[in-house]
Amino acid sequence: MSSSPNRNRVGSRWRQTLAAVAAIALAVAGGWSLGRHQSAGRTGEDPKRAVLEREVRSLRLRLDQQEASDGDRQRLLELLVALERKAEAIRLLEPMADREPDRWALRLMLAELRRDQGDRAGAERELRMILSRQKEQVEALQLMTLLQLEQGRGAEAEAAVKAAFSSATAPVLKPEAMGVGLLLAELQGKRGRSGDTEATYRRLAEAFPQDQRPLLGLALYRHGKGATRGAQEALAQARLRSDRADQPDPRLDRLAASWGLAPLRAPAAGDRKPQAPGEPAPPAHQNP
Repeated sequence: MSSSPNRNRVGSRWRQTLAAVAAIALAVAGGWSLGRHQSAGRTGEDPKRAVLEREVRSLRLRLDQQEASDGDRQRLLELLVALERKAEAIRLLEPMADREPDRWALRLMLAELRRDQGDRAGAERELRMILSRQKEQVEALQLMTLLQLEQGRGAEAEAAVKAAFSSATAPVLKPEAMGVGLLLAELQGKRGRSGDTEATYRRLAEAFPQDQRPLLGLALYRHGKGATRGAQEALAQARLRSDRADQPDPRLDRLAASWGLAPLRAPAAGDRKPQAPGEPAPPAHQNP
């Protein structure tokens, strides 16, 4: 398995590739995202598209003449995907992914393209190759989960993500546990497993005591279930994890306002710490 710094560098390159693809697509069709079908027709008379098509031909020629650099291949890949020439993109990606098995981002993109072309079995095959080397790779787990849910295999998906979460939390807690745990909680919520969903969010909140994300996830989940008071409690607990807990948190206040909740005030001196998610409320004081 490659080191964490190397995975970070690869992930960064993947994000840069997606950003470049999106930029090209904006020029071509006013918007594009991998894995989403577009029904709008295009004509060969589009001048912007024609410029990109000429660049594709030039890069193809360099590739055929074995003069293409890695940058040329990357650029050609971006153009082919953005121009919806995905079958060609797959053929270009296959040898690239085989040559560099540690670059999981290439195989992830290949899986995304195969799914978009209706080849779910091929997409799963690519994802299993990633997960056989990095079983806690959250982007691959996310796409595998989506594929399995699309095919009514929710129990299988949950078992796989739960196993990855266990691996990421024991015997030592890994940074990947956060992403995998959030995916697990979301999946459990989609499957109607309310108790398990809340338990997973609480476990993440305990494992990462400085991170707001598990508590925000819990708040969103509770709000979606109509549990307004529980959502407010989770938001208040998340607020204490702000860098400046004694100052207003505009992001959380905007979220609370969008739900019709009161703004989350900074705790004054002597205020009781907000109740932790799942913690029983203290008994009310009675007047003598």
